[in-house]
Amino acid sequence: MTVAVSVENLSVVYDDFRALDTASVEVEAGESFGLVGESGSGKSTLLRAIAGLAPVSDGAIRVQGRELRGARRNKAFYRSVQMVFQDPYGSLHPRQTIDRQLVEPLAIHGISDGERRILKALDEVGLGSGFRFRYPHQLSGGQRQRVAIARALILEPSILLLDEPTSALDASVQAEVLNLLEQVRRDRKLTFLMVSHDLGVVTHMCGRLAVMQGGRVVERLTSADLVAGRIAEDYTRNLMVASKGFRRKTA
Repeated sequence: MTVAVSVENLSVVYDDFRALDTASVEVEAGESFGLVGESGSGKSTLLRAIAGLAPVSDGAIRVQGRELRGARRNKAFYRSVQMVFQDPYGSLHPRQTIDRQLVEPLAIHGISDGERRILKALDEVGLGSGFRFRYPHQLSGGQRQRVAIARALILEPSILLLDEPTSALDASVQAEVLNLLEQVRRDRKLTFLMVSHDLGVVTHMCGRLAVMQGGRVVERLTSADLVAGRIAEDYTRNLMVASKGFRRKTA
């Protein structure tokens, strides 16, 4: 298999706090890979480091075989890698229409077929063209997150970084958005790197996962291993107990 994202011995330090400590993960092209752990375990920091939003003090990040150096990412990187954040309201500009927020990345990248891409992206996330000229405050939380996903898809990336994409939503809406993401991944043959504190979400969405604690990866396993209880670390077992509604239905 082709490796889409490789993180090797990555460290992120803020003043005297080591948020990420020699963490390593490898994500194959086309798979959905999960990062789980308690709050402060470093999972979101790892995602932000890949996106160039966290200062890397040591280690290497490779995306599609190319090593990323420094915090700055070029336009080619952002056309292939997009991020969806936890809070859809916070990630959308409150005073700009949905149309304006979808046009912006297209303008930055000099993409000319904007009309086609906007209509396609909105349709793909289950929102009609009537949503184009609304403002974020006129949408529900689930609709706002669908807009955020549409904005990430509009550049037609191959990799999505998903930072707790449904944790701010009601349970019923969470299921809808997760099913949407899975459908998009299959249709577009995308690679997902997903952060979640909910093991039920991760086992539903991801085939493999890494468990993080204190900025380190303490265990790597498949979702099938997790469900079957084939776990080496007590920390992972405690996460299972703490994760409310931990279920995975088998076919």
